[in-house]
Amino acid sequence: MAPLRTNYPLTLTIFCKVVDNFGDIGICWRLARQLQHECGVQVTLWVDDLLSFQRICPDVRIDLEHQNIHGVAIRYWNTQEVVCTTDDISDVTIEFFACDIPPSYIDAMTQCEPRPVWLNLEGLTAEDWVEGCHTLPSPHPRLPLTKHFFFPGFTDKTGGLLHESSLVAQRQAFQSDLLAQQNFLTSLSLTATEQLALKVSLFCYAQSPASALFDVWRQSDTAITCLVPEGVAAQAVQDFFANGSGESIKAGAVCTRGALTLRVLPFIAQPEYDKLLWACDLNFVRGEDSFVRAQWANKPFIWHIYPQDENLHHKKLRAFLQRYAQHDDPLSRFSLAWNDALSASGCTEEDWSALWMQLVGATPEITENTVLWQQKMLKNGDLATNLLRFTEMLRLEIQKKSV
Repeated sequence: MAPLRTNYPLTLTIFCKVVDNFGDIGICWRLARQLQHECGVQVTLWVDDLLSFQRICPDVRIDLEHQNIHGVAIRYWNTQEVVCTTDDISDVTIEFFACDIPPSYIDAMTQCEPRPVWLNLEGLTAEDWVEGCHTLPSPHPRLPLTKHFFFPGFTDKTGGLLHESSLVAQRQAFQSDLLAQQNFLTSLSLTATEQLALKVSLFCYAQSPASALFDVWRQSDTAITCLVPEGVAAQAVQDFFANGSGESIKAGAVCTRGALTLRVLPFIAQPEYDKLLWACDLNFVRGEDSFVRAQWANKPFIWHIYPQDENLHHKKLRAFLQRYAQHDDPLSRFSLAWNDALSASGCTEEDWSALWMQLVGATPEITENTVLWQQKMLKNGDLATNLLRFTEMLRLEIQKKSV
């Protein structure tokens, strides 16, 4: 489906509060760029953590409150007390994950005629209840404003997944070009030997059982190259490097023990991260942004879901696996173990060795499933276009009421 382009200047503001380090800003930045580049929307992005933003977009200046990057206006959201007027209000306002936008901005929206569209872009989940809540209105208790919920998701009764119109073609071109893959991996300092090994990207939360997996990989019959961003799985990486000083392992460090070579990478810009997912044989991803990008990579992946109180994230993980994988298959079992969601508490080294061997043995079937899954997700359309179509419908309704 071709991206929807507006035939008139449409302005849109996104508010992003960084909770999951990179997932929140990762999603909002991808959405902002796609709306601006593909749909012709004038986008302003308010974000409260410029340092996290800079890790995935090196062009960001952390010392500026106002800047323009790739055509998107960036504003540093450093206080709820910011003073906003009607000049700051866009045709469409999106708050990501109910992030409580500044009160003065809300007050200024009430002074606009016609009223702007106000959306709460929710987090991604595969749970069934999402279909019934997608696009539901929520009238403000005091003000003449109505906010609508918009849910990304995995069915045609949701907003779909975020992806650019050219993403599949770019991925196919890269994965069919061995020289392009070699050049990319060489740019990350991988040696020829490391490139020939089983390549695994590792992006996970601190509580992951990475150390146990490193031990299994060290004893593997085949060479494994694990690529981990600086600061990720920090304690497990330090232990693997046998770093007794307690100092963090910096980007560029590399260590080989047994069959495993562990290479620490700097954080890279989002387009380069996509290439990393495309170039690796298996991807461990976390949160939401890298989770979605892994689904477009046509490679097996393991999701480390953002932890929640009372293990609510385990329910979300199981809901996704029920849609994505076969019941109790190697991918599901490994994913549940990786998230400490198996019925038995904890896994021994023998458990991890068995889980890993089962996962590797099922790789052909898992890879085939990734292709079928992507085809299924493409039929739902992309999140940005679906969001813009819903926005246009709401704008027409608001204009009719204001006449």
